Amino acid sequence: MYHGIMNVYKEPGYTSHDVVARLRGILKQKKVGHTGTLDPAAEGVLPVCLGMGTRLCDMLTDRTKTYEAVLLLGMTTDTQDTTGQVLDDRHQAAMGLDEGAVTEAVLGFKGDYDQIPPMYSALKVDGKKLYELARAGKEVERQARRVQILEIRVDRVELPRVWMTVTCSKGTYIRTLCHDIGGKLGCGGCMEHLTRTRVDRFDIKDSLRLDEIETIRDEGRLDTCILPVETALEGYAVLKALPEADAFLYNGNPCFKGQLDAGDGCLDGLEDGLRFRMYDSKGHFVGVYEYQDGKHWWKPWKMFLAAPERT
Repeated sequence: MYHGIMNVYKEPGYTSHDVVARLRGILKQKKVGHTGTLDPAAEGVLPVCLGMGTRLCDMLTDRTKTYEAVLLLGMTTDTQDTTGQVLDDRHQAAMGLDEGAVTEAVLGFKGDYDQIPPMYSALKVDGKKLYELARAGKEVERQARRVQILEIRVDRVELPRVWMTVTCSKGTYIRTLCHDIGGKLGCGGCMEHLTRTRVDRFDIKDSLRLDEIETIRDEGRLDTCILPVETALEGYAVLKALPEADAFLYNGNPCFKGQLDAGDGCLDGLEDGLRFRMYDSKGHFVGVYEYQDGKHWWKPWKMFLAAPERT
């Protein structure tokens, strides 16, 4: 079984589930999971976790993401993108906008932003997915959620279209951002195209299409495109156990300061809840450990040690 992460380029027309299903066939293994849904019409970076790496799925979903989007002003749809039913067409109003005012409106969304999730989304209300309710012709009240637009840039304006690059927090809907920009300009708007160019450290220039992965498999080079699990955890400082503590790690037990290699000042400035990448004395990655100040120990938070190594 393969363990790690693949930087997959999701092509338009595929759902994220389609990508996982095809990868299961390519890799001949069931334990495959994606790290955050991309709409079928969208394309770009979709990190996919394999084997023990599937324990990273929820962690990568929370990471910041960067998108290149095309906003079509003057059109409002029920899905907030051009795949939906047109609700309002104000093309002429959009064509009469001042380009400077458009740029100012877009840049005004930088920072914290209360966003109402779209009806066509996988969020659940009373156990029902919103898109299921929307397809049944029902609309329910949704609570606004605080998201962050960390960076937003206007790359080009050719009315009624605006090309922009957005870096945002988890849970941000770029479709809804386009809808809200159009609302702010008074002409409406929707998303015409979306490409995800980055998820945390996973960049589009390094991503692979499914056909490419299949070719690499046939050439016997799959190991070259599967990144180690700890690649996604580079933001955590490293801890290494002393040889006598290896057995504690393998059994998923907490560790105390005396059981750890205290070199390189890695134990300075400890705070409750601080997380670390833990390695055994031989340098094998074990998992993420969390420091608990009340007990002065490091407790396993998420383990990534493959079963054969635990014996």
